[in-house]
Amino acid sequence: MRRLAIRSLLLQSGSDFLSGTHTPEFLWIQPFSTAPNRFDYDFSNSETLFDWAGRKQSVARIEDAMGQADFWSNSEKAQATVATLKSINTILKPLEEAMAVGEDLQALEELAREDGSLEGDLAGEADRFGKLVDALELASLLSGPHDASDALVSINARDGGTDANDWAEMLLRMYSAWAGKRSYTIELLDRQDDGVAGIQSATVAIRGPFAYGYLRGETGIHRLVRISPFNAEGKRQTSFAAVDVSPEIADDNTEVELRDEDIREDVFRASGAGGQHVNKTSSAIRLTHFPTGIVVQCQSERSQHKNRATAIKMLRARMARLEEEKREAEQLARYKQQPKTGFGSQIRNYFLHPDQRVKDQRTGHYVGNFQSVLDGNLDGFFDAYLKWKASGSAPQIATDDA
Repeated sequence: MRRLAIRSLLLQSGSDFLSGTHTPEFLWIQPFSTAPNRFDYDFSNSETLFDWAGRKQSVARIEDAMGQADFWSNSEKAQATVATLKSINTILKPLEEAMAVGEDLQALEELAREDGSLEGDLAGEADRFGKLVDALELASLLSGPHDASDALVSINARDGGTDANDWAEMLLRMYSAWAGKRSYTIELLDRQDDGVAGIQSATVAIRGPFAYGYLRGETGIHRLVRISPFNAEGKRQTSFAAVDVSPEIADDNTEVELRDEDIREDVFRASGAGGQHVNKTSSAIRLTHFPTGIVVQCQSERSQHKNRATAIKMLRARMARLEEEKREAEQLARYKQQPKTGFGSQIRNYFLHPDQRVKDQRTGHYVGNFQSVLDGNLDGFFDAYLKWKASGSAPQIATDDA
């Protein structure tokens, strides 16, 4: 009889799973004659793993607060509260569904022992349960200190001239499409257009449950190989763009300390295509943080005050990510895991010539449909990255044409 494998998150202790000391085990569905109760699970482990009771209490508190008459008196705080509720439900609802399906499986198995015709139904429910547990396993990997936060995504054209500028804009559309598929909100914080095509740089805020947790692995260099539409001779062109992802940090967050004496502020005239006010008023802001060397700038608004507020937000986000990287570096050194893949590291190849394919150099995840990836179908890459990161595996060995 065919055997079905089910990843069993529910058989593991929460502490072992979250610490990465155990890999999810497999349960094999055997013929009735050789198997004991195959779905006799202890669901209390899953409740501990995902803090089911704590999340339920948090939902109750938030829903009570949302029912107060003055809840929307502070719209910014209210929106943050609603976002928190969405993040909690992102894990809570699938967990409760998995627990319910698991309990149904136990009951169905007892019936199937008496009625063999139910074996097909049992297999179908087992497959459904396995998919739910896979999704929960992935959700458990989004446990970083800022993974539930919104994300600031900065894209900068690198080597490749006009093709690189065009490639940077393609990436901007790609991430915007992915966010749209998830019904996340997108806010353009800064954009510097190129005079010929594409963009020199852009920064967007992508807001939704675990936006940073999903997008954080996109930090690095993205390489495009294609026949250049800007080359009259039709030559193959290689272009590069750098992506940097940071968590959006609230202004009242005490984790990031900004001191005025540590920051140099430069005011300059905006450049590039951007409306009649461009190059007429000194509204653009550049901030340099001396202790870290981080430089951010914003020129998207007519108002110098608004540009400065956005630049401060970008600086806080970059500093929070830097602190997170320091913590990760300490862990990597302690456990001698894979080398760090950061802002200057090439992480993914996108090919339009000689064939269409996209391959991640760290995980080896491969998609043979270039346009599908550009249309925002990125979840496969994100899932593969989270599992690769948790496994501590070394990056895949890649050649120039990998």
